[in-house]
Amino acid sequence: MARTKEFDPDAALQSALELFWRRGYEATSVADLVEHLGIGRASIYATFGSKHELYLKAMDRYVESRDPLLLAELSQPGPALPAVRAVVRRFAAEATSPKGRLNGCFVTNTAAELAPHDTAAARRVEMSWEHVETLLHSSLVRARAQGELPEDRDPHALARMLLVLLQGVRIVGKASDDPARVRDAAEQALALLD
Repeated sequence: MARTKEFDPDAALQSALELFWRRGYEATSVADLVEHLGIGRASIYATFGSKHELYLKAMDRYVESRDPLLLAELSQPGPALPAVRAVVRRFAAEATSPKGRLNGCFVTNTAAELAPHDTAAARRVEMSWEHVETLLHSSLVRARAQGELPEDRDPHALARMLLVLLQGVRIVGKASDDPARVRDAAEQALALLD
């Protein structure tokens, strides 16, 4: 008769996400996961697969928890540009907050650490970025249709610029102790929407 799991896989995945997010993939050993999750190595492998598979599942969990918030922010009825501005300012504020400086963004961290040599991680990073870009693009198309964005502005190019800005904000916010650097960059980018 098979033994039942003596731990909550969902809670263990969340705990692994938090450890990977704080330390990164390479700096987190399986021994670290065993200690942090409070479960045995065999249970980790039986439930999640390899350390790499667990990392990818943690990344999926991170994206699934973040995307609904962004969708809700950018799909509110009414004027679209205030929502876009609020999202950019939220990213800037989060990036310079104590937790943002400590952890950064899981997707951005993965892009810097793993994407150049890990196709599975790179694919997830790209899917996340495409999703963010699509949401921004849709909001900017709506803003232009509602007369909030000048007709000569390209919503697609602006969405890409904002995506790159948001990722840069995450990196600079994590590495710099000058929050004005991030806030000023965000405000300059938002001025392009006028």
